[in-house]
This record gives sequence, C-alpha cells and structure tokens, in this order.
Amino acid sequence: MRDILTISLGAIAGANARYFLSRYTAKVMGPLFPYGTLVINVTGSLIVGFFMIWATERVLIDPRWRLLVVVGFCGAFTTFSSYAFETMAYFEQGQWLLMFTNFFSNNFLCLAGALAGMALARVL
Repeated sequence: MRDILTISLGAIAGANARYFLSRYTAKVMGPLFPYGTLVINVTGSLIVGFFMIWATERVLIDPRWRLLVVVGFCGAFTTFSSYAFETMAYFEQGQWLLMFTNFFSNNFLCLAGALAGMALARVL
C-alpha cells in the first residue's frame, strides 16, 4: 500500500507538471507543431536517465524514490500516447513533413535526453 501511495504522489505531480508545461509551451511557441509533447518527452527522458544512474551508481537511496520519480512522476509526465496520436494525425492529414519531423525529433531527442541525463549523473 505504501508503494502505491508513493507512485500516486509522483503521478499527481507529473500529471500537473505535464499540463502546465504543455499549455505554457503552446502559448509561447504556438499550436502549429506539438512542441509541448516534444519538450515533455525530452525532459522526461533526461530525468529518467539522470535519476536512474544517479540513484543506482552515485548514491544509495531508498528504492521508493525510483517509484516516486520514475514510475510515478515520469510515468504521468511523459506523453508517448499523445506523441503517437499527433504523429498519426499528421499522417492521416497528409502532412508528411510535420509527421516525419515529429517522429524523428521525439525519437532522436528523447534518446539524446536519456543519454545526457545518464552522463550528467555520472559527472556529478
């Protein structure tokens, strides 16, 4: 029961962070491209990469922190389902450039974000 509460607290924070960051990004960058989803996915990948290396190689912390940060927060924060829907919506609309831009930028930048987080955790 304690693990479920830990995950739930992280998920509440992650879902709210996703909502506010997505709205802010759309306001600043415009609605033409799903920049909010991209920023959230890259940021979430960086957080997971950093936290997993930091928590397993750099410090000894209670394993429930992984449940809070990775499973709860990042699980609710990242938006793979939104990314998939937005990419396929571009496909259905025949907007090939936006579809490929969304596909490649999310995949490449999220992998780069995870790698950057891992490297940052190892340096600190």
